[in-house]
Amino acid sequence: MGPRMFQLLLLGTFTVLFMDEGNRVLTSRLVRFCYQCARFDGYRCLTGLKKCWKVNLTIYRRSCTIDHYYYDDRITGRALYRYSELSCKPCEEGMVQVYHDLLKETICCNHKDMCNNGNINLDTTVVFGRGIDNMTDVIKDRR
Repeated sequence: MGPRMFQLLLLGTFTVLFMDEGNRVLTSRLVRFCYQCARFDGYRCLTGLKKCWKVNLTIYRRSCTIDHYYYDDRITGRALYRYSELSCKPCEEGMVQVYHDLLKETICCNHKDMCNNGNINLDTTVVFGRGIDNMTDVIKDRR
């Protein structure tokens, strides 16, 4: 097989892999697109919003990750929201105490592409009582 034939084989593979035909094609459910942001304050990304993708081959299909960080106030006994981190890293749901006063809550989502928009946390919804499905809706509402 020559180098030209190998390039055509790779092109065909990527075309089939990234083809989006809804539920008719198995590959559309194998590749998950997510948001990536190192510092999301509940309303917007402070470090630049990017998109990432990953192949979703795990048993539980936990693709997009949202890490909510909370400040643990020992006097009142409450956890106060600080910021979130959106990513495509492997997800394991739960809550962990990072430091003595910092809690990290990890949420996994897999029901659709770009599902980790940061607005899953009800404490930081942009418009009270209204969920936002896509980050572009947040940008449109701010204008």
